[in-house]
Amino acid sequence: MDTRNKQTPPAVTTVLFDFDGVVVDTEAQYSSFWHQVGIDYLQTDELEIQIKGTTLTDIYHRFFKNRPQDQKAITAALDDFEQQMEYDYVPGLQEFASDLRRHSIQTAVVTSSSSKKMAAVFRKRPEIESMFDRILTAELFTRSKPAPDCFLLGMHTLGATPQETCIFEDSFNGLRAAVDSGASVIGLATTNSRESIAPFCQLVLDNFLGFDHNALLGTHRQALGHKHTT
Repeated sequence: MDTRNKQTPPAVTTVLFDFDGVVVDTEAQYSSFWHQVGIDYLQTDELEIQIKGTTLTDIYHRFFKNRPQDQKAITAALDDFEQQMEYDYVPGLQEFASDLRRHSIQTAVVTSSSSKKMAAVFRKRPEIESMFDRILTAELFTRSKPAPDCFLLGMHTLGATPQETCIFEDSFNGLRAAVDSGASVIGLATTNSRESIAPFCQLVLDNFLGFDHNALLGTHRQALGHKHTT
């Protein structure tokens, strides 16, 4: 067999993590907040289901368009709520991040959260700042997810190409952004069901328990290998 035109797919050098639902498991807390917002402002008890995995901009556009005073009040309440939240890690995340560092894999958190919220996170979990090489917040992106801008900036910041990058995401908008960035994508079923996010990623995990550097490399090779053969 003539293998002269075949190339080995690039090795993964960089991993980008969304924050909520990937690094920390905050779904239940946000569901509680938005459930109460639905009752107070929209007379519905299922708002948290309708907005699952979407951004604050999307929520305001869909449910609070032309209601600037309500948006202002909800934003203030959300800011206060996030200052008091618990930020428990997705199981296995700390061990996985440490394993990546031991293997010289660059890492960054790429989040739609504001720097104000992340300051609250750092007060509760100060080790997060040193767990990753960079933490990029919403203020740095012109367009939010599902646009891929945030992940492309993450790659640019760490000097990586899409073919060298793997992204971990949980929300539909985040997964769409990750796919459009050209990277390989692994989904976390912390916010949505395994079945619903499977079409957007090469692998679905419930958490990081038992997942390590070698498993990452195998998933990445499987995702990109066919693009580098003829």
